[in-house]
Amino acid sequence: MDVTPLRVTATPAALDLISTLQSEYGPVLFHQSGGCCDGSSPMCYPVSDFMIGDSDVQLGEIGDAAFYMSRSQFDYWKHTQIIIDLVPGKGGMFSLENGRGVRFLTRSRIYSDEEYAQLAPV
Repeated sequence: MDVTPLRVTATPAALDLISTLQSEYGPVLFHQSGGCCDGSSPMCYPVSDFMIGDSDVQLGEIGDAAFYMSRSQFDYWKHTQIIIDLVPGKGGMFSLENGRGVRFLTRSRIYSDEEYAQLAPV
């Protein structure tokens, strides 16, 4: 049985923190920063505090949190699976994990040709 690969996933540690953030802030979402201010970090925001733009695309969900990035950035990432991890450090200035001694980090892996052929369009 073929399973359609996910465009975005998260490690157990990241999922645990997402759950904690949701219990503290309510629904949250992620937006992959495009390089301004906080580099290229995955940023976590309360749903009510971030406006998704016309040029943003949703790649999937992690821990019931939608994950977005700009369409132009997705053109560079479309051959890779994004894996959100949690590592020691300082979170992005506006990201909800800031001040907790940990930060979300984007890792990735390139899809095989077979996996890429199975992906749903974005």
